[in-house]
Amino acid sequence: MGAMEICHLFISPGHNFVGHHGREPDTHPMIETSEIECVAGRGICGDRYFDFKDDYKGQITFFSLEVFDELCSAMQIQASPSLARRNVITHGVDLNELIGQEFELQGIRFFGMEECRPCYWMDRAFAPGTQEFLKGRGGLRAKILTSGRLRSTLSKAKSVSHVAVASPLARERAG
Repeated sequence: MGAMEICHLFISPGHNFVGHHGREPDTHPMIETSEIECVAGRGICGDRYFDFKDDYKGQITFFSLEVFDELCSAMQIQASPSLARRNVITHGVDLNELIGQEFELQGIRFFGMEECRPCYWMDRAFAPGTQEFLKGRGGLRAKILTSGRLRSTLSKAKSVSHVAVASPLARERAG
């Protein structure tokens, strides 16, 4: 694995889409933070998936900034990576290569379980066609094997400017 850079870290107190099939999504925000506390076998403190299920395969989720940038370009949108509702936005690693692999990041061990497959809600969060665009590169679901704190490593000098705009869903509600 190459050097993985952590560009953004997010948690959310609640589920917007899980359990909402056939209903409107909820409005729990994704909260960006400079560090998150990973608890082995349980998840991220303060996140909606903490103690979600025994041995849950998505205790932490990762998404590639490179894929996010390609998505924004292809869909001709300006958006925040928080709309993907993944916990760790990375740079410099192919997340699919970590499926079925144990890996370490900042002294914390993880096990890459599977692709974090995009669902139909992605078309509302970003733009129509997003679910199809992200197939095969929706990110990574992982288990946390050892406890510790992850910190953002994106240097100010290399900071990529992402404009936070309302999702189509938010614009629809406001309109």
